[in-house]
Amino acid sequence: MPAETLQLRTVNVTRYVTPLREGGSLPAIAEADDEFLYVLKFRGAGQGVKALIAELIGGEIAKALGFKIPELVFANLDTAFGRTEPDEEIQDLLKGSTGLNLALHYLSGAITFDPVVNRPDAKLASQIVWLDSLLTNVDRTARNTNMLMWHKELWLIDHGAALYFHHNWSNWEEQATKPFLNIKDHVLLPLATEMEAVDAEFKAILTSGKIREIVNLLPDVWLADGFDGNQPQEVREVYYQFLTRRIAVSNVFINQADHARETLI
Repeated sequence: MPAETLQLRTVNVTRYVTPLREGGSLPAIAEADDEFLYVLKFRGAGQGVKALIAELIGGEIAKALGFKIPELVFANLDTAFGRTEPDEEIQDLLKGSTGLNLALHYLSGAITFDPVVNRPDAKLASQIVWLDSLLTNVDRTARNTNMLMWHKELWLIDHGAALYFHHNWSNWEEQATKPFLNIKDHVLLPLATEMEAVDAEFKAILTSGKIREIVNLLPDVWLADGFDGNQPQEVREVYYQFLTRRIAVSNVFINQADHARETLI
């Protein structure tokens, strides 16, 4: 039988529960028509749809590599939603986010990863550093780890700051093959001593076909503006080429990570 096409569920947001004031994008806990709670990421927030694109691509790559991440879903926001919201800033955010947004399943009772208390082994640390080097994720630092402990297991969240090349769309070819200098600030870098072994394992998983599947999840409506006039399929092709090229030259970001770790010792 043919393999199933990769796809995300779509839910309709029914209730705005509470804002999450961490960071500048004002995500919120919201309830959907499937009666589950989600952390809702808004297309009308500061970085717009590019943060949602990074969240989707980063999260689905992490999932493909076997990391624990909350389920990602598309979340529809009706035009009437939020009209009774008393907070003017939140009301403006909701009005600017009608249509298709992105949400992550809310992990009730999860606690923030503490690098002093929680110490993953070298293999897991190397896997996470490899992932963030690939994605150029600037937001997994000691100040903001974007990891949770839930049922005694480590979960990755919030990849919205990854793929920062897309904020300067014209030089993506150069960015695809550059070292990731910000890896020096990664919270798990001191433990990441098995990068080469992880590289072989992960490159076998992230085939060109798998990357194509993931970028094909990007909805046309997110790709209509802000990409130098490119059509949606052309935009998907840039993400595909960026990721496959970066995987092909993974030794560049592995060497950078190893060098940065050695300077910490």
